Amino acid sequence: MIKNSAAFKKALEIGRPPNITKLFPNSKALIVSGKFIDRAMIKKGNAVALAANGRSYFIIKGVLQAAQKANAAVILEIAKSEGGTNGYCAATFWNLARIVDSLCNQLNITIPVAIHADHYKINGEKDIQEAKIQIPSLFDAGITSIAIDASLLPDDKNLNANILLSAYIPFWAGFETEVGEIKGATGLSTVADSLFLSAGLNAYDIFPDWIALNNGTVHGIEESGSAGIQIELTKKIHQALLPYNISGAQHGTSGNSFASLKKIVQKTKTTKANVATAFQMISLGLKTNDAGNTILNQQGDFIKVKGRGASEEAWKEMQKYALNHNLKAGGLKKLNLVFENRLMSQSKRIKDRMAKGVEEFAYNLIKNIFNSENTAPLVYEKIIAADSYNAKPKAVKIEDKKDWTPEKIVFKASLLKTSNDNKAGDFDD
Repeated sequence: MIKNSAAFKKALEIGRPPNITKLFPNSKALIVSGKFIDRAMIKKGNAVALAANGRSYFIIKGVLQAAQKANAAVILEIAKSEGGTNGYCAATFWNLARIVDSLCNQLNITIPVAIHADHYKINGEKDIQEAKIQIPSLFDAGITSIAIDASLLPDDKNLNANILLSAYIPFWAGFETEVGEIKGATGLSTVADSLFLSAGLNAYDIFPDWIALNNGTVHGIEESGSAGIQIELTKKIHQALLPYNISGAQHGTSGNSFASLKKIVQKTKTTKANVATAFQMISLGLKTNDAGNTILNQQGDFIKVKGRGASEEAWKEMQKYALNHNLKAGGLKKLNLVFENRLMSQSKRIKDRMAKGVEEFAYNLIKNIFNSENTAPLVYEKIIAADSYNAKPKAVKIEDKKDWTPEKIVFKASLLKTSNDNKAGDFDD
């Protein structure tokens, strides 16, 4: 059943950006800019959009079904490590929009969906040059929002990479920036480096929708429970950034206690929360706790729940492959691309239960943790009010570009006690 059908039809008519209308001219899928998702969460207040990493068909389907059930705006994303040119997932930067569009039409999904290129990683000059060609190709393929992640670079180079690459991002697209590599207690973000990045971008008329911080979480399997996430640090940084009107993006959400996540929703300016690992494990039918963190046995192996997720036969094949390739714990993600077709070859009953497990977990997050239920009509409202696929920037320019010349950027950065320890790792998904 289509909810708010008149508003949905109007939003569908005017709210899909040019790349989407070109790719899917006859589609009934409301794929929108990430900006509108952010604005809807702000409108509701203390609401966070689920940003689900669509590592597989089953995750994408389950999340869309959950969002439809909750009448909630949602973001489907894939990170560069997952779906880039060397990714380990069948879903990629270049086909995620097609998968989402197909499922939305097949399942009569009427809620708004943004397609987000997560953690578009920039580690140096080679990546910057590649990005000048690759970023336009992402939007050609249906991406409607992007996260430029140059957080491993020194502060001045992080800022400069964002300034340079913003020219390759459509004016209407959602834009996320990042300060502090997401890797737990190492290199926590600070007010000073967050202000440096935000102010420097503002001086160049660049107004990010979101900023991602290292506030103590990690990617992958969360081993520290709720201890890792720094609520007060996040709140402090968000308060300091109020003049720049940037929302927060919470990374490393999987496995954190629901109590901690609720505090992020209630006490900070966060409007986007990424969930990746939990959905993968749940779709396969592995044993997790209530927060979606995988429970391992004494040997450090996963525990398959009989009658949940993938078939027992498929799981045994995956276990054998993992053993032969020395893939344990978080290394299970490397099986996504290898086994997508094998999992798709299962019976409809098994495939449906894989997606159903994701749906149940996602619905609980949306309704009871992230408070984003019934935000779909708010996106319709924002699109109709704008009479456009473009949500104008939330911020205004308050910085003078003369204060942020290349030389002054280097000098200002030298004064920072940087939060970045410049130690890379497997943290970008």
